[in-house]
Amino acid sequence: MMDWKSLPAFLAVARTGSLRAGAEQMEGTHATVRRQIEGLEAQLGTTLFRRTAGGLILTPAGRRLLPQAIEAEAALLKGFSAVKGLDREASGRIRLSADPMTAHYVLAPVLADFAALYPEIEIELKLSYFLDSIEKDETDISIRHVLEVEEDAVGRKLFPLSLGVFASRSYIDVELPKAGPKGKGLSWIGYGEVPEMQEMIAATPYAQARIRHIVMDPQMHLHLARAGAGMTLLPNWAPSVFPELQRVPGTRLDQRRSTWILLHGSLQRVRRARLLMDYLSAALLERRADFIGQ
Repeated sequence: MMDWKSLPAFLAVARTGSLRAGAEQMEGTHATVRRQIEGLEAQLGTTLFRRTAGGLILTPAGRRLLPQAIEAEAALLKGFSAVKGLDREASGRIRLSADPMTAHYVLAPVLADFAALYPEIEIELKLSYFLDSIEKDETDISIRHVLEVEEDAVGRKLFPLSLGVFASRSYIDVELPKAGPKGKGLSWIGYGEVPEMQEMIAATPYAQARIRHIVMDPQMHLHLARAGAGMTLLPNWAPSVFPELQRVPGTRLDQRRSTWILLHGSLQRVRRARLLMDYLSAALLERRADFIGQ
């Protein structure tokens, strides 16, 4: 029989990437969390975490357990709410900022489910590729894919965000076999004079492909690539939403950025803010494999 008492420890370590940070999240001790993880692994007869230079990451068995553990946690929280009733802080408005790509294709169903679970909480969603400042009180919660966080905020670093070179399957099947050395004859969808993208293009096997299209809107990059207009840089989760996209052979993922959820420090004890932050963290962690890739 499953020892459900160990699941909070498993989720805390999965969300934070370390025993110590997981213990802090649970307001417990490092030793207690380690003992609960080891007990759960012994009970299941498998290893759930693998130690790396960057911290603890889930093994394949851990990734299989994660969605069920999150579902069990959500069901338990829902049961508590049904018995106790939602307190007054589980109502009111919370401001959330995110980039349009993540919001449109990843967050929309998550926010709809959250709204159904907490009908008294209102979400004011601002979509922008520019970062709303938490320090300047421009937003309450922010989802960011950045190299580093420079603001004074309460943050959770969830996982690396992988960027890759993608094109439509038809473009890859038809155009790549005809390409010359270093991709000559192929087309890139670019952003203009953006040094970072030019460096990433130069590091691919297709450095001689022409930057044929200049488009400033990342969503249009996505749709042009889907339609077969050429190659572009997209987040690794894109093919999970649009299976007609495929990583271009021979290219590598760029994992310099990480996905963060940041919260205004003054809202740490405001229940509606904690509820939304926890819910978003859990939902994004379910998609961890899509964001990270291989």
